[in-house]
Amino acid sequence: MSDSPTTPARALNCAGRVFDVSRPRVMGILNITPDSFSDGGVLLDNGHPALDRILRKAEAMAADGVDLFDIGGESTRPGAVAVSTAEELDRVIPVVECLARSFDIPISVDTSTPAVILEAAARGAGLINDVRALTRPGAVRAVAATGLPVCLMHFRGEPAVMQRDPQYADVVGEVVDFLRQRVEACTKLGIARRNIVLDPGFGFGKNAEHNLTLLNRLEQLQTLGFPLLVGLSRKSLIGKVLGRAVDQRLAGSLVLAAIAVMKGANIIRVHDVRETVDVVRLCSAVRAERAPA
Repeated sequence: MSDSPTTPARALNCAGRVFDVSRPRVMGILNITPDSFSDGGVLLDNGHPALDRILRKAEAMAADGVDLFDIGGESTRPGAVAVSTAEELDRVIPVVECLARSFDIPISVDTSTPAVILEAAARGAGLINDVRALTRPGAVRAVAATGLPVCLMHFRGEPAVMQRDPQYADVVGEVVDFLRQRVEACTKLGIARRNIVLDPGFGFGKNAEHNLTLLNRLEQLQTLGFPLLVGLSRKSLIGKVLGRAVDQRLAGSLVLAAIAVMKGANIIRVHDVRETVDVVRLCSAVRAERAPA
C-alpha cells in the first residue's frame, strides 16, 4: 500500500479487515434516518434504531453478496435538515456495534461529525464516508486519529439549499480541483494517501446535466490517483431522464451502476444489493474478458 500520488490503493485496511478494491465492490446502504429520500424511517422504531429489523436487512445483504455496509444517521437528501450530534450518535453507534459483532464485513459510517467519527471507530467501524469531505471543524483530525480510510465527496452547499440552481463553468474540472484540495488538506493533517477514496458527489449541488457529464467523464477523476466511490442508486437523475418515481428506479440504478463500473468505479453504493452484485460481476467479467474461475 504505497502512498504514490498516481497509483490508487488496491486495498484498504478497514479496522483490521482488508478491503480489496482492485475489483469493483458493492456497498449496501443502511439508512437509520426518518427522512432519507428512498427509505426514511424503515429501520427506526419511535426514532431509535430497530436493531432486529436492521440485523435482518444486513443478513439479507450479506447473503446477496454485499462487500461493505454503509450506516447513516443523518439524511443528506436535498432539503434535509441537520440533526444534533447526540441524535446521530443514538442512531448510529448501536448499529455499528450490532453489525461488528455479527458480521465479518467492513462497516462504513456515513457521517461528517467528529464525535461520531471517533465513537464509531472505537465501536468497530472500518471506514468513514463523509459527504462534506471532512470540512467540519475537527473532522480531519478525528479521522487522522482513528487511522481509518475515508471517502471524501464533492459537494456544494448544505443539503437544505444545495439544489437551488447549481452552476458550474466546468463541472468535471471543478470537482477534480475541489477533491484535489481536500486531499491536500487531509494529508497535511496526517491522513495517509493510501487511506483516501474519492466520490464525485452525484446529486449533491448538481443538476441532471452536471451528473450526466460527470458520469460520462468519470475516467478524468482517475487522474487523481485514488479509488472512486459512486452513489447513483434511486437518485433524482433517474427520475429526470426516465420519469420514474423513487420506487420504480431499479432498472435505471442498475444501468448507471454498470456504466460506473465500466468507467472505472471501485465501489458502488446502492440500496438494491443482489441485483447490483450481478451487474458488477458481469461488468467485471467483460472488463477482464474472462468469466470468474
